[in-house]
Amino acid sequence: MLRNRTIETLIKKANDNFKVLLLIGMRQVGKTTILKNIADTERTYITLDDVLSLNMAKEDAYLFFQTNKLPILIDEIQYAPELFSHIKMLVDASSQFGQVWLTGSQQFLLMKGVSESLAGRLAVLELMGFSIYEQEGKGNLQKAFLPSVTPTSLLPRKSLAETYQTIWKGSFPEITLKDNDMWSLFYSSFVKTYIERDVRQLLNVGNELAFYNFLKVVAARTGQELNMSDMANSLDISLNTVKSWLSVLQTSGVIYLLQPFYENITKRIVKRPKLYFTDTGLCSYLTDWNTPETLSSGAMNGAIFETFVVAEILKSYKHNGLSPSFYYYRDNNKVEIDLLIVENGVFHPIEIKRTASPNKDMIKNFSVLETLGKKTGYGSLICMTDKVLPLTHNANAISVWDI
Repeated sequence: MLRNRTIETLIKKANDNFKVLLLIGMRQVGKTTILKNIADTERTYITLDDVLSLNMAKEDAYLFFQTNKLPILIDEIQYAPELFSHIKMLVDASSQFGQVWLTGSQQFLLMKGVSESLAGRLAVLELMGFSIYEQEGKGNLQKAFLPSVTPTSLLPRKSLAETYQTIWKGSFPEITLKDNDMWSLFYSSFVKTYIERDVRQLLNVGNELAFYNFLKVVAARTGQELNMSDMANSLDISLNTVKSWLSVLQTSGVIYLLQPFYENITKRIVKRPKLYFTDTGLCSYLTDWNTPETLSSGAMNGAIFETFVVAEILKSYKHNGLSPSFYYYRDNNKVEIDLLIVENGVFHPIEIKRTASPNKDMIKNFSVLETLGKKTGYGSLICMTDKVLPLTHNANAISVWDI
């Protein structure tokens, strides 16, 4: 069953204003489905996962476009960067918008080809997995999240058990619409396909088991500061290998690195990013939490809850075509703010806790922004409360289902 996606309106606007549309995002997040759903019936569809189509694209771009007429949707364009220059010639010869739609799951390769051939001619949009709004059939209502005095609750609040069911299942459209007994099969197949198709193309990985173990180690560190030396030591691989493999996870959309906020006026502030998986179902699978109940009661329940919240807020921006200014704060005195959303020079602090009993002590670190001389906006403690609860004059506690 199709779900309305928040990004649909943006795709339609981009199609009316750009000659080429590129939709990027991790495998299986629904890029092709949404474009096929929006596309007119005359649009040609080609996937470069097909060997015959890929060979033609790489060996003879002219013949490829003689065989496959515009308007066209080309899936997994990163496999044939040879097409970019030919696409440029085609769209430059026409005044029509929206003639070429592309999808891809490897941002590094795509952006390199785009910058060299299609700069100024295309719109680049990013799709992540289903947001909680999209899962509830309200994707058209989702706005970019920002703490406010009176948040508008558009989604039904759910219990702790229901929330962890959502977290555990993940956000890939295919699995959210299926029974739990397909969960393990879906994620095992996803990991296998990801390593075989994406990782092999970007890296010369001779030992697939080593990369799989690396994935598991990274998943176990979601919600933590990135410590590449620790990862290298635990896996007995080089630091350069860790850097290279992390880069692949980041550019293929598997992880998100939240940068620290710091200024040159002090050296006491931590300068390592925090690592988050973008899909909590994949993270749960890789860390061997095989039921939502064990995940909810297990050692990672706080980290996975924080990961879920950060990913949902990130989706609210990406799916509305916005480039968020997100940071976290931590100094050597262990003063920490989980998330800072900076908008027009105003810092909105956010704390994320699994608790259902919030109190103002949980947001005491928000005051550090004033000592740094920052203009502070309204803040929020995102938790499992069942109602909006004012904590101070400029911060409240809200449910995760209010973001």
